[in-house]
Amino acid sequence: MSSELRSRKVYGQAEGFMARTLLKACGFTDDELNRPLIAVVNSWTNIVPGHVHLDKVGEAVEAGIRMGGGTPLQFHTIAICDGICIGWSGMRYPLPSRDLIAASVEMMVEAHRLDGMVLIGSCDKIVPGMLMAAGYLDIPSIVVNGGPMLPGCYRGEKITGRRALEMQFLNILLGPSPDLEKQAREISEVVVPGCGSCQGMYTANTMGCLTEALGMSLTGSATIPAVDARRLRIAKQSGMQIMKLIEQGIQPHDIMTYEAFENAIRVDMALGGSTNTVLHIPAIAAQVGIDIPLELFDKLGKETPHLCNMDPSGPYTVLELDEAGGVPAVLKELSDAIHRDAMTVTGKTLGENIKDAEVINSEVIRPKNNPVHEEGGLAILKGTLAPDGAVVKQAGVDPSMLKFEGKARVFDAEEDALDAIMGRKINPGEVIVIRYEGPKGGPGMKEMLKPTAALIGTGLGNNVAIVTDGRFSGATRGPCIGHVDPEAMNGGPIAVVKDLDIISIDIPNRKLDLKIPEKELQERLKQWKPPEPKVKKGVLDIYSKIVKPTSKGAGFLY
Repeated sequence: MSSELRSRKVYGQAEGFMARTLLKACGFTDDELNRPLIAVVNSWTNIVPGHVHLDKVGEAVEAGIRMGGGTPLQFHTIAICDGICIGWSGMRYPLPSRDLIAASVEMMVEAHRLDGMVLIGSCDKIVPGMLMAAGYLDIPSIVVNGGPMLPGCYRGEKITGRRALEMQFLNILLGPSPDLEKQAREISEVVVPGCGSCQGMYTANTMGCLTEALGMSLTGSATIPAVDARRLRIAKQSGMQIMKLIEQGIQPHDIMTYEAFENAIRVDMALGGSTNTVLHIPAIAAQVGIDIPLELFDKLGKETPHLCNMDPSGPYTVLELDEAGGVPAVLKELSDAIHRDAMTVTGKTLGENIKDAEVINSEVIRPKNNPVHEEGGLAILKGTLAPDGAVVKQAGVDPSMLKFEGKARVFDAEEDALDAIMGRKINPGEVIVIRYEGPKGGPGMKEMLKPTAALIGTGLGNNVAIVTDGRFSGATRGPCIGHVDPEAMNGGPIAVVKDLDIISIDIPNRKLDLKIPEKELQERLKQWKPPEPKVKKGVLDIYSKIVKPTSKGAGFLY
């Protein structure tokens, strides 16, 4: 095997003397350096609950690699907590971090010419960034998800992070009181009880599930709770399995095929996953030369029923999904529609992996003939307000709001819209337009969880819509339409919406329109001039100049 390894060109023979000597300075022996050298890419940090335990997961992966006959070489990449960044300028950074993570993995693995990768990640942008790197580098790779957090419990009631944020805004609106302050302190102690990615089908857990459906992580691994010993066992097994992938020559391009991406999108629709997948899946696919247009999400969404009524719009957390059979059971329920011959990191096909899977709780994973909704969780809208598309989590929209028209209330920043909501300046029947928050205009495409939670807290969640060129959290629910493309900073129609314009939303017919005459729209667009950039230095300034539109994944690499 060693003559076929990438690393031999750097660490073998006479020309590898210096590189080999430098690794010996780290304590490695000749015997270790004669084995395949495996990158253990870890996003451990003690800042982020989804990652605070990944040092132990990394140790388990290293043990598995050694058991499989390889030598692990571990390094770390960054991890930003979206939850900490919500509602302020820090939220400009998470989406750009995705491509920076991919770049950091590329640089470390290529500079040191390693033979394979085990990618350990959790949370919203880290797993997509790692998958992008795997696709680009195309060396044997396997993803180990950090696992979901357990739900909290407050006075006998199950509680999640989404509920806590909504309660926070309700408490603010009701005004200060000792009782409310006491309740807030009590909730803060129990709502997020430990390590793991946030409890519902938010972006982190959605991406964990889609990574498994894509075939890039071991069967059943996505939904294992972070605190469960199975998490360490699956980490060891993943370390052992990377050695088999190297031996068999199975690379990401063998796994991440067009058919595999279709499988992942169908699972996304069945789970009612986060709208952020519409950014991440195309960006990942692009690294293996595959184009995933927005239209594919809509096509598969119309064909795939929504089977799992997951938090934030439903009652079930990822713990309950795991207990009900996890991703294999969801795939088994969808088996007539998925590509079962798709290769996976197990060395077997997806069909072989799920042949013994079963749905243990049909309330959590509903049968196809009794779904939560007939269509999948996401819908792609187009029209005069979003010529290149917009996305909505239709699984989280009340039926009364699937078709809606209202007068526009226009804001050029998230903070301004939030102030208006909290100041009770928004009326039922209106459409809040938040613009210049896209990838270029934000810059960074902030996640709008605070305005949506504030609407629910003020009782407006089912009679006011939000339309933005920014994005939403996986924890968002309600009539919230994001990713409007072209974004305002690129001169899209959203840039010229005025207060009191009528906006028409028709989710069943996939329409999002600004109801003004075409001639007037074109005249407004001719007169529009871009505002001054909000950020003029640093990485965000660079990002704003090179980022692709949201319909292409809002990335800047490759």
